[in-house]
Amino acid sequence: MDDEQDQLLPIANVGRVMKQHLPPAARVSKEAKQRMQECATEFISFVTSEASNKCRTENRKTVNGDDVCWALSSLGFDDYADTTVRYLHKYREAERAKADQKKATDSDKVIKDEESNHTSCQAAQQQTDQIPEPTLLEFRKMDEPEPDIAVIYCNSDSVENGKSAGLIAS
Repeated sequence: MDDEQDQLLPIANVGRVMKQHLPPAARVSKEAKQRMQECATEFISFVTSEASNKCRTENRKTVNGDDVCWALSSLGFDDYADTTVRYLHKYREAERAKADQKKATDSDKVIKDEESNHTSCQAAQQQTDQIPEPTLLEFRKMDEPEPDIAVIYCNSDSVENGKSAGLIAS
C-alpha cells in the first residue's frame, strides 16, 4: 500500500484543485478525492510515457515541455496541448525575464562595486593630498673641514610630535 501511495499525486493537492473548480458550498468526499487522485496520476503517467517514448526514439534522455505538448496532441488531447503550449511559452518568457533581471542586478552590483572602489581610491587620493609636503632639514657637522651633509626628509607634524623621519646621507 505504501509503494502505491508513493506513486500517486498528493491527495491534499488533488482535493485543492477539485475545490477550486466547484461551487464554494460544494463538499468533496474522501472517496471522490481518491478516485480523482488515481485518475490524475494515471493520466500523467500515460502522457509522460508517450513523451518518454518519443525521446527514446530520438536518442534523447531528457523529456522537456515540448515533448509533453507533442504527447498530448498525439494522444488526442489537442485542447490540452494548445493550452499547455501557451502556458509553456509564458513560463519560458518569465524565466528569461527573471534571468535577464538577475544579470542586470549582477551587472548593477559590479558597477556599484567599481564605483565603490573608485570612490575609495578618490578618498585615498584626497587623504594623500592633505598630507603636508615634507620639510627639508639640513644638518652640517661643524668640526670637520669639509662638511658632510645629512638631509632628513620629514613632514612638520613628525618633527613636532617626535616621530622618526627618513635619513639620507650624502
